[in-house]
Amino acid sequence: MSIALGLLIIRAVFGLIFVGHGAQKLFGWFGGYGLKGTGGWLDSIGIKPGVLAAFMVGLFEIIGGLLFVLGLWLPFAAVLIVILMIGAIISVHYKNGFWVTQNGIEYNIVIIAIAVGIALIGAGDYSIN
Repeated sequence: MSIALGLLIIRAVFGLIFVGHGAQKLFGWFGGYGLKGTGGWLDSIGIKPGVLAAFMVGLFEIIGGLLFVLGLWLPFAAVLIVILMIGAIISVHYKNGFWVTQNGIEYNIVIIAIAVGIALIGAGDYSIN
């Protein structure tokens, strides 16, 4: 029982954070910049068309996050999250080295490990699967 509850807590926190990030990009909620603002930033770093990329990133974050919260289709959810993190590493963080204090890849690697690890372990008893 404690393993299932632990998995639920990890999935819920992890998933809701991604839903929040997606809502920042798609709707401008929680201090986000919305599609236009996020799209403009993506254009500025060479990811074009920026608004379409912002839409896709936000959609992946919301879908991946919701699937983690529900414990549904975790391998698919993990793939969405891993794709996002690899994109973030390549486009923003890799050039800054490893440590998050220099805006490096450390945090992205942790997110990848959590997504893949939970997908491999499974959602646990408190899930829709």
